[in-house]
Order: sequence, then C-alpha cells, then structure tokens
Amino acid sequence: MHAYYSGIPAFVTRKKRMYKTMDEFENFIKEKKIIDLEKGNIYSIFGIISIAILYVVPFYLFWKEKFTLRYLKELLIGIELNYNILIIIFIVIATIIIGIILHELIHGVTWAIFAKNGFKSIKFGILLKMLTPYCHCKEPLKVKQYVIGAIMPSIILGLLPAILAISLGNVILLAFGTLFTVVAFGDFMIIYLLKSENKDSYVLDHPSEAGYDILREK
Repeated sequence: MHAYYSGIPAFVTRKKRMYKTMDEFENFIKEKKIIDLEKGNIYSIFGIISIAILYVVPFYLFWKEKFTLRYLKELLIGIELNYNILIIIFIVIATIIIGIILHELIHGVTWAIFAKNGFKSIKFGILLKMLTPYCHCKEPLKVKQYVIGAIMPSIILGLLPAILAISLGNVILLAFGTLFTVVAFGDFMIIYLLKSENKDSYVLDHPSEAGYDILREK
C-alpha cells in the first residue's frame, strides 16, 4: 500500500495478453516484504539532506543573489504586504493536503494504465490513525510496472517542479519540489527493496501495510 504519507484496439488486445488472472497465481510462491518504519525514519533524515543538496546546490549556483539576507527580507516583506498571515498559513496547509492527494492519485492513474482491470483494481482511502490518504492496487503487476507507478509522483510533483524552479529562480517552487520529493521517500524505500528482483516477477501491493508481496513462479 502506498500512503503518505487510448483507444487503440491493438494496444488493448496486447495489454490483455500481458496479464495473468488471480487464479494463475495460485501456484506462485508469495513473499511478504514490509518497510521497517523505525529504520525508515532514520534513513529519511539522510534522504532529506540528500534531496535538499540535490536541489538547493544547483539553485544556489544559478541564483546566488536569492540566498542573501536582503533578498529574503524583501521576499518576506512582500509576502507580508500582500497576504494576511492566516491566508498564508491556509495556502500552505491546503497546498500540502492537495499535493498529498495528488501524490496518491498519480500512483493510482499510473498503476491503472498497467492493470488489466484498470481503475477497478485501484482503491483509494484514508488511514484513520494518521488521517493520511492512500492508494492500493488490488491486482499483481510486474516489478517494472509497479516501480513506474511508485516513482511517478516524485517525478511529477518533486523533480519537475524543482527543475522548473532552478530554471526560473523561483524559491517557492523549489520548496514545493523539495517537499514532495521528501514525501515520496517511502516510495523510494519500496523501490530500493525491489531493485534485486527480476523485473518480470509480479508484485502485489499490500492492502494495509507499507510494503508488498513478491510473487515468484515455483
């Protein structure tokens, strides 16, 4: 489970032949793999530092003047003059919530492209304990397909905004890209677990935990 936090007949026909029905997985060996959340919290600290360096260093090299106290002061004064502090807080919270929802939606849309039953195999919900939305794919996908769906939110919401921020010198967009790359750190951990698996093996997303079942032929 991931939480965090074409109308061309030939393509459709070819797609259907790529997938097995659930009955065909009865003779497969199933191995459960779950992320260790305690270790994950420790690793995430190093991940945040790495991501910040990856984005901030290039931004600094192109836009050194935006790291001066004068610029930051002018930016803050400009924000203060144009926006009420409560409005700013509301915008920040709303951006984070909408971004997290989009993160899960991107997982679902991408996996639905690969899933035999499309969106019928995708389940969205909220983890009540953490009030966090999640996306779950109910049918097995090949490792390479699962990985594409797992990494796509970090590309669309993280990497692309960061590249745009570096190109335009936009500090706010840089913060957005950094935040939503960090949000995807749990996805990176799952992708790391899958790196040693055969790309043509199948992965069944776990319905209630941060992890998956790997399905291998006997």
